[in-house]
Amino acid sequence: MPTRIRPATSAELPALQDIERAAGTPFRDLGMPEIADDEPPGLDVLEHYRRSGRCWVAVDERDHPVAYLLAEPVDGALHIEQISVHPRAARRGVGRDLLAHAADRAREEGLTALTLTTFTDVPWNAPYYARLGFHPLTEPDLTPGLRAIRTTEAEHGLNRWPRVCMRAPL
Repeated sequence: MPTRIRPATSAELPALQDIERAAGTPFRDLGMPEIADDEPPGLDVLEHYRRSGRCWVAVDERDHPVAYLLAEPVDGALHIEQISVHPRAARRGVGRDLLAHAADRAREEGLTALTLTTFTDVPWNAPYYARLGFHPLTEPDLTPGLRAIRTTEAEHGLNRWPRVCMRAPL
């Protein structure tokens, strides 16, 4: 059965923070406790994405969010800022369905690709996205917007672990 995806409501934003915390837990087992303990986006940040129409949730049979995706246009592509799936909903295609939904919205807006940044050595990060059609971008291939995103990530200490920008054409 396909995952039901819809825009998030304001009332659900704290639940998205809970999903983010739960989704971070497995990073501890990979020796990445800083990622596991990282605070989720603030309610103001989530509300910004929600108001812009780029905060989608995958919901369970009771219409409660089990995963979410935040995105924004960057240099002609829809950049996936965050995608998090609660571990209880993992390995069921929920992330794939959220990405497909984002791709459909991007096409409607005339955007040409999905982009994201991710950890190269985390099995549910770069290897997973590669299976879904994303390919790594080399440094010369990065757009100005992606360079700015990578700079911000480095300022937040994310470069402590190998990271990559990836792109999937639409």
